[in-house]
Amino acid sequence: MTQTTFSKRTILKPEKFGGSRQRTRRWMGPLLVVWCALFGGGCLAAGAVKSVDIYVLPYYQSAASAKEMPLVAVSKDHDLLLSSSDPNDILAVAKAVESKPGLITPMTLMVLAIRLYDVGLKDDSVFWFYVAKERLITASQVLDFNSPLLNQARAATISFAQLAGPTINGYAFCDVEKQSKIRWKAAQWGIDHPYEVVFMPNMPALPGDRAANLESANNKAMAIALKETEALNDPKLLEALKAGRKASSADEKYCW
Repeated sequence: MTQTTFSKRTILKPEKFGGSRQRTRRWMGPLLVVWCALFGGGCLAAGAVKSVDIYVLPYYQSAASAKEMPLVAVSKDHDLLLSSSDPNDILAVAKAVESKPGLITPMTLMVLAIRLYDVGLKDDSVFWFYVAKERLITASQVLDFNSPLLNQARAATISFAQLAGPTINGYAFCDVEKQSKIRWKAAQWGIDHPYEVVFMPNMPALPGDRAANLESANNKAMAIALKETEALNDPKLLEALKAGRKASSADEKYCW
């Protein structure tokens, strides 16, 4: 099996994200997105953050400069356009995903979100980032991602979420009301457009009926979205959010 390397600035060991001890519930908590908004910006350099500079090899590597192309290897149908610096090419991938979403992997959606941010389409980036997370979280409650067939894909997708999340959420929380609307839209999109891979017989599954497990996962996803919205209606948390963003210069980095 090809070893996967994850990094924002340093190389992280892939086993940190895989194996039985690494459960997706570690990043499923209803307040984690708020935590990212409060503290995520503090780990990035000062100044406007205009791109998501990470690598998750062998699937993705950001371009070294604006004149170069990123390395993209997540979908043979979309890799070429996703490596483009033309916003119209990235939007074309988003439209293709919307027209045939059933087999699009969470990893591909993560890269779509990153590239949308890179070309300045940041609201679209937030939406697809949340869709990618929802797709992996719900699929993880139907399929057995501890199996050798799926474990590496899960590990890589979690790494994308952890590495790209501070930047994308850093922008998302420039406008809390808009973030909440995009969050709800993404959650509903996930229900309306199920990941068809979870029903493939060759994919190892968790015990129980797959359709019932997916319905349960969708219900949990909406409940988490509701809890996040309720949390963001708390004046004390909003004040803490503002204070945390001010301390990390988040508005200067993302709200331009």
